[in-house]
Amino acid sequence: MRDFTSDKIKTVKPSGIRKFFDIANTIEDCISLGVGEPDFDTPWHIAYVGIEAIQDGKTFYTSNQGLQELREEIVKWNKRKYDIDYLPEETLVTIGGSEAIDIALRACINPGDEVIILEPNYVCYEPDAIMAGANVKTIKLKNENEFKLTPEELKDVITDKSKILIMNYPNNPTGGIMTKEDLEKIVPIIIENDLLVITDEIYSELTYDWKHCSIASLPGMKERTITVSGFSKTYAMTGWRLGYAMAPLQIMEQMKKIHQYTIMAAPTPSQYAGIEALQNGDKDINIMREEYNRRRRYLLSEFNRLGLPCFEPRGAFYTFPYIGKYGMSSEEFATKLLEQEHVVVVPGTAFGESGEGFVRISYAYSLESLKEAISRIEKFLNTL
Repeated sequence: MRDFTSDKIKTVKPSGIRKFFDIANTIEDCISLGVGEPDFDTPWHIAYVGIEAIQDGKTFYTSNQGLQELREEIVKWNKRKYDIDYLPEETLVTIGGSEAIDIALRACINPGDEVIILEPNYVCYEPDAIMAGANVKTIKLKNENEFKLTPEELKDVITDKSKILIMNYPNNPTGGIMTKEDLEKIVPIIIENDLLVITDEIYSELTYDWKHCSIASLPGMKERTITVSGFSKTYAMTGWRLGYAMAPLQIMEQMKKIHQYTIMAAPTPSQYAGIEALQNGDKDINIMREEYNRRRRYLLSEFNRLGLPCFEPRGAFYTFPYIGKYGMSSEEFATKLLEQEHVVVVPGTAFGESGEGFVRISYAYSLESLKEAISRIEKFLNTL
């Protein structure tokens, strides 16, 4: 019998995050710091609206593009927070931010187009670009630059086939950010080379000491930017599977087609819960951000005590300490830590080759769990 599977898909590697997560599930006393999922419950007032929607029989399909009221609230929220001027008809409600990234690429890529990806990066960008038919060019961001994209790095990789730049700030896995001043330095290069930007801003509300700036808010950028975000990280709604994309109407019309034929519509109760989150969830964000910041400061202090180099993450809920001095690869370090001390961290190489020498440690976990994990990590480091 012939091999019915796709040659293209066989070249795509499985997620390096899930590998360690699956192993952790087989170990009884394991502490997992590997998955980027808030440990907070969805705020009750948000969850209640979702429950109420089910009780009221609001369980039928919505329009493909999403509830009109939800799209209006998404537009108002982004205008209030980041001064972005999209319209409801330029907004699409998706199954999390991951679907939005996938269909944005598929709506815009022709065979042979180049997509520029920043490493280290969230694990879906390169596979999604490849599956859309693109050639991928990577920029290896540097620890000494706090994993920011510099104008020189962007200029060096652009060719006449470059079409899309994918950005993710605040960044997963590093916690790096790009300030308004940082973004203003690369905007002229983007415009001069007629690039489209897909900006994944799922962690936009989780910044510490700096206010997030969306590249779509800068002059000349809204018309060449697809902004992707969602509710999972901001409102602790990972399982509700609710995200969105905002894009110029010409692009949005093509994204809607893919969404119509593959998804139909996002879950209806989740959409009603999303309206409540946007209207009344600011206090919840502040509470969670404050707690994440407390955990962030704790980890940075402990890394310093242990002699584990780590630049200060300014956003998201990840640290990216350097473990290269221990003479083993990121994969080896993570594997041995798991085997010996039952602590899960993710090797930096799960986020691209430039992640070698680092591991990602999430602080989307209780302070008690982090303290126990640090105790075990210290014991492990003392054996090296």
